[in-house]
Amino acid sequence: MKEQLRGLCSRSVQWDCSTASKMIFKSLILWVHFLILYVSCDSGPLEDIVIDRYDIPKICPREAQMGDFVRYHYNGTFKDGQKFDSSYDRGLAVAGYVGVGRLITGLDRGILGMCVNERRKLIVPPHLGYGSIGVPGMIPADATLFFDIILVDIWNKNDEVQTTTLEKPNDCNRTVQDSDFVRYHYNGTLLDGTFFDSSYSRSSTYNTYVGSGWLIKGMDQGLIGMCSGERRKIIVPPFLGYGEKGYGTVIPPQSSLVFYVILIDVHNPKDGITLKNQVVPKICNRKAVTGDYVRYHYNGTLMDGVLFDSSYSRNSTYNTYIGMGYIIQGMDAGLQGVCIGEKRRIIIPPHLGYGETGVANSIPGSAVLVFDVHIIDFHNPKDSVEIEVTYKPEVCNITSKKGDYIKYHYNCSLLDGTLLFSSHDYDNMQQVTLGRNKVIDGLDTGLQGMCVGERRTVRVPPHLAHGESGARGVPSSAVLHFELELLHLEEGVPEGYLFVWLEDTPDNLFEAMDLDKNEEVPLEEFSTFLKTQASEGKGRFVPGVEPDQSIEDMFVNQDRNKDGKITPDELKLKNDEDAGNVHEEL
Repeated sequence: MKEQLRGLCSRSVQWDCSTASKMIFKSLILWVHFLILYVSCDSGPLEDIVIDRYDIPKICPREAQMGDFVRYHYNGTFKDGQKFDSSYDRGLAVAGYVGVGRLITGLDRGILGMCVNERRKLIVPPHLGYGSIGVPGMIPADATLFFDIILVDIWNKNDEVQTTTLEKPNDCNRTVQDSDFVRYHYNGTLLDGTFFDSSYSRSSTYNTYVGSGWLIKGMDQGLIGMCSGERRKIIVPPFLGYGEKGYGTVIPPQSSLVFYVILIDVHNPKDGITLKNQVVPKICNRKAVTGDYVRYHYNGTLMDGVLFDSSYSRNSTYNTYIGMGYIIQGMDAGLQGVCIGEKRRIIIPPHLGYGETGVANSIPGSAVLVFDVHIIDFHNPKDSVEIEVTYKPEVCNITSKKGDYIKYHYNCSLLDGTLLFSSHDYDNMQQVTLGRNKVIDGLDTGLQGMCVGERRTVRVPPHLAHGESGARGVPSSAVLHFELELLHLEEGVPEGYLFVWLEDTPDNLFEAMDLDKNEEVPLEEFSTFLKTQASEGKGRFVPGVEPDQSIEDMFVNQDRNKDGKITPDELKLKNDEDAGNVHEEL
């Protein structure tokens, strides 16, 4: 240290631009040391400037070099502390080239090697300042000058846009190109960190075309190659930014600009939809086409992953016709060709989505939409019942038909496999008389033509099931899948009949029925007669109804005067009934 001080007092310190950064004054010598040193050496003038780098940023990516353009603030004082000039008083940093003789020599040398936001104190001897002439009215002749400066900007005419990727998604299948339309958020600062603008403060992305002259040239270049979701730092030199004019009061002239950008999405006006991540079932016998009615679940997000809507949140599928204009064009196209059970991602550019206006507070204008869909089922209003026999007995002479009474087991599910109902959950088999509107039309059709022991699957479109309104436990417009097994079959009787003859009726039916021959038939006698006919195979009751109930119903119909007995005048076969007075009876 003594040797260092001795060198200074002997005025042996010389400036060398190439070794400026290595000089002894890079060490941690406090400013007060320089003052002491200056006073202790007042036996003669300084031969070179004295530099105190009293505040150096931890990160210094660039140092001022000869020929660079710099912007800096300063306070200028004399030895006694009197101020002679300050850029702060004018509210505008000084701008100019450094190291090429456009500044006083002392400042030229003192600024070389500085980092942005570095602070230095300089002592400039007269011959490196304003010399023996000074500045009339401001700086006396032979004045030693003291400068406290901070560097706020550096650039060079040979600079290009500098981009640094801060974060990049693993999945980057598309990057920004000229003529693309982008949506991005940004924070904008000057090179020294001074904030000048932010899209976040407006709660809205900046939306624009790239490479079409809508942006400053530096931002046009800096956005090229970005992926959706990528974060990037973009440094723009002034001649690719706002140049000599700056921008209003927020961007000074000749300012380098720093943008911290996150790209939200990108598309091109020529884009169509994009299909990704398709998971197609192994069996796909049918694909959706225009005019089909589709039920599907979806999550709708923006390209940055922000969720704007979901059918799952409503616990209800979205149901619609496709290819008929009921939904946005992109979704209409994206659902074409889907299979039941398929999952796919549909990426929709804004011109096929909600355009420049977006949707209220959920979808921004010009937003690319991403739909992850799961197809639950689809059908066409012209569809009929689909039947597939899975097992059929070798002997099958009698099959079920309208009017027959059957017993069967079933499982009923949605096409995604969700089980809705099952007869196996109950003690008894399901039983029904076919063609009597006791079950949905599609199931009634599916149960006809079966042998006892046969098993089949039946697919029923909603217009032959529970329709648009659905039913308890059945979603609206749902296609139903039945697994059926026929276990019992009794031949039915014509509609409206409770008992049919298997042989010719007696010549005198009343006489045969009047067992005690007293010209009147009470309920007991009526019942005994019909049960005897059935037991002897001469007739049979309607299946599925207790014989006593059928007998009572027939007796009530025949006892026309309601006196508790049937007389010859009252008894009539159904075939003899008038068309307008039909009774369910013999």
